Amino acid sequence: GVKSYLDYMAPGIVVMTTIFGGVFGGLSVVWDRRLGFLNKLLAAPISRSAIPIGKMIASSLISSLQATLILCAAIAMGVNVATGPLGIVAVILIAMILCLMLSGVSLALGAVIKSHETLMVVMNFLTMPLMFTSNALFPKELMPNWLQAIADWNPITYTITPIREITMKGWNWALILQNVSIIAVMTLAVIAVATLLFRRSIS
Repeated sequence: GVKSYLDYMAPGIVVMTTIFGGVFGGLSVVWDRRLGFLNKLLAAPISRSAIPIGKMIASSLISSLQATLILCAAIAMGVNVATGPLGIVAVILIAMILCLMLSGVSLALGAVIKSHETLMVVMNFLTMPLMFTSNALFPKELMPNWLQAIADWNPITYTITPIREITMKGWNWALILQNVSIIAVMTLAVIAVATLLFRRSIS
């Protein structure tokens, strides 16, 4: 349903870059604890919740830069963004929301897992199934029924769908807002859990 597979793949590659940027956000907590820097942060006159939230925001900002570079490379290769410059901004913002959620998951695990080697294994184990059970690389309509059922619950699907709509078709606000709202709710829930686990791990 598109003029080239590159047009279809570009949103998936942007999100893939965001995934890898987010899932390793929790490593900083493990390293800060090991090197003693976390104790210095805890001695600072700041809220304990500001530490994990700040790390999540930092991961999302770094991933937004990476996603921007990937999107610019895709445009240079001939990918057309149907909604223009404003659509590019929207794509980056949606990708940042996903990165916030994934970095929250990583930080929550990092608050519990003390070894960075173990954390990397766990996050790598989660990354590939998330990617390949979404519609990042293949249309959901052409998947077998059991895989469609998994994709319907995959947060990556709810991120790629509005991004693909923005880049390939236009401002379908009903579809975009519905999917972004789901991702936003998931992200807020993950941030709350990650902050709670972090505070418990330092108490």
